[in-house]
Amino acid sequence: MERRRLGRTGFEASVVALGGAILIGASQREADRAIEKALECGVNYFDIAPTYGDSEVLVRPWVQRYRDRVFVACKTLKRTRDEAREELMRSLERVGVEYFDLYQFHGVSTQEDLEAVLGPGGALEAFSEAKEESLIRHIGITGHTASVLKEAFLRFDFDTVMFPLNFALARHRTPQNDYRPLLELARERNVGTLAIKSIAKGRWPEGERRYQTWYEPFDTQDEIDQSLWFVLSEGVTAAPTAGDLRLLDKFLEAGRRFRHLNPEEGKSLMKKAEGLQPLFS
Repeated sequence: MERRRLGRTGFEASVVALGGAILIGASQREADRAIEKALECGVNYFDIAPTYGDSEVLVRPWVQRYRDRVFVACKTLKRTRDEAREELMRSLERVGVEYFDLYQFHGVSTQEDLEAVLGPGGALEAFSEAKEESLIRHIGITGHTASVLKEAFLRFDFDTVMFPLNFALARHRTPQNDYRPLLELARERNVGTLAIKSIAKGRWPEGERRYQTWYEPFDTQDEIDQSLWFVLSEGVTAAPTAGDLRLLDKFLEAGRRFRHLNPEEGKSLMKKAEGLQPLFS
């Protein structure tokens, strides 16, 4: 699987990351099977969080076995210094590691969220202290609103950013969801970029939900190929797997066979997206 440098971290990350949300509700046996498959395909980036079920515990034996080969990223939804510090220490204990390669502000999607984490007594104070203590090596931010994330970079020099990117969003860009200025800023600042919701088709029709993802995903191999290849052709570092184990094999296969889309394929996807409603507007 292709690898790309994760910005200034210097880490050569696989273009597909193992997203911890895929392990929500999984048994250890199911998790072991999924993680082993991911590693066999060349995945070397794990993205976990306390909100992803028992993902921190489920990856523990694998992280400990391959600590020198796997980049471990974790997150917190806590917004205050003390709460963020407490959750970081608990996550380190659950995963059984002395440090995280990357620790991220999770779900910073509003201006209020941004003010809370960066303001006095905010979670950034805990992050900065943890970095000085070598409990974390790099600081990142995640969210669903590209304009808010761009504003965040005017306030703090983050090492990575995670945001939604898919061809439906590309077709229906607004000032709030347009990822391209954020992606350009990240390139200028040598920041690692991670694209979530890469295979999102849209919101579930009322009363219909076939997967545990909160959005409706594309689920055929050809659709996943085209969706993921579009995202990776935009130049992001990596895309985490979608949050359902039943989609893992197809997602990994698309990543393993990645190739850049040609202009005609790109135009075809934009045409297909005309009738889709993006998740974020």
